[in-house]
Amino acid sequence: MRSAEKLQTLPFEEEKQKRKGIWYKINQMKVGVIPLPVYLVLALIIYAAAVNNQLPADMIGGFALIMVMGILLGDLGMKIPILKSIGGPAILSLLVPSVLVFYDVLNPASMEAVTTLMKTSNFLYLYISILVAGSILGMTRSLLIQGFMRMFVPLVLGTLASVATALLVGSLFGYSMKHTFFYIVVPIIGGGIGEGILPLSLGYSQILGGTPETYVSQMIPAAVIGNIAAIICAGLMKNLGERRPELTGNGVLVKSKDGNTFKEQGFESKKIDFPLMGAGLLIACTFFIFGGLAHKFLGIPGPVLMIVAATLVKCFQLLPSTMEQGSFHLYKFISSSLTWPLMVGLGMLYIPLEDVVKIVTPGYVVVCISVVIAMVTTGYFTGKLMKMYPVDSAIVTGCHSGLGGTGDVAILSASNRMSLMPFAQVATRLGGASTVILAILLMKLLG
Repeated sequence: MRSAEKLQTLPFEEEKQKRKGIWYKINQMKVGVIPLPVYLVLALIIYAAAVNNQLPADMIGGFALIMVMGILLGDLGMKIPILKSIGGPAILSLLVPSVLVFYDVLNPASMEAVTTLMKTSNFLYLYISILVAGSILGMTRSLLIQGFMRMFVPLVLGTLASVATALLVGSLFGYSMKHTFFYIVVPIIGGGIGEGILPLSLGYSQILGGTPETYVSQMIPAAVIGNIAAIICAGLMKNLGERRPELTGNGVLVKSKDGNTFKEQGFESKKIDFPLMGAGLLIACTFFIFGGLAHKFLGIPGPVLMIVAATLVKCFQLLPSTMEQGSFHLYKFISSSLTWPLMVGLGMLYIPLEDVVKIVTPGYVVVCISVVIAMVTTGYFTGKLMKMYPVDSAIVTGCHSGLGGTGDVAILSASNRMSLMPFAQVATRLGGASTVILAILLMKLLG
């Protein structure tokens, strides 16, 4: 009798195990690190709130939207063949939201929430401040100093090479040298929209007449195309480093004397201390505030002064090791968790496809790409000659052709080398500022 009952229950148990197995398999499917069922519930709630205009127009609503999109797009970018090899996560996270804005898919409630987070709350600069402070304070002192000293050579040579190459390629496509230089090359290497194109447009309008807005619309397409090309180049450099490990320090710029790569001063292996991470947040914010305060008296851009201050603090060992550890662990958390979501916010607000499609032609795109390729190639070979890791040198040099801080984040995330942020910021800020000043002076001379 018992054996008969046992036989009857066997199909039921098998069915139960089968159902359990299916649910287990579904839970093993993930979007980023989130199980698929959990992600779908979260996404549906945020979507419903946005559609019904109930998405909070503050940091909560902004973070919810960019994170649910960033996690998905970053995950897809790492899985799609070919695309994953050229910086797919950064490309998708930037361009898909930009396309959605272009076609008015995102409603006003969504745009307002992200605008509050990105612009009113200044999330981009908080992100950059944390990365700059954490990566600098987490470096070994000697390699930090050597990196800053050596990076200027590939930066200067890369700039000269990009100008010469673009003038040649531009002439082949019928562009005058003046137009190529002032409206294609300079916007790409000028340091972004806020720090480069806007000052340039003011300078051009004062010299040539007309409104600044006229010149902005002429220069933004080159900057956007150049930034996308730089992201792709960074992805290709990452690929090269994976195939030829001897060419890269995986986020280290300068080779150490014993040939070893730098290990973030051992902080990677230390236990995470959450109160120390809180102190790291305060330190990062204070560095940023110091940069703005010092700018008032020195006239040097605040982000550059922030980097200088963090570098001096590290070089003279003015902070206890525990504070450096907290800053480093905070940087690792932010860079690994919020990079793709940040890209989504940048794509929604800072990549205006409407301006790009107006004046883009195949020849125009080729000229823009030539600027970036010349910059990255020069950085690679110059870095090799100067005993730097050529892949990392090329990536940092390529940041000079990105959209300012926005471009630095996209380029470094595409190459998985966020620890190069301080060097990238110097390339972008100093290189961009120098370019803007020289361009306006030349425009004044040439009329």
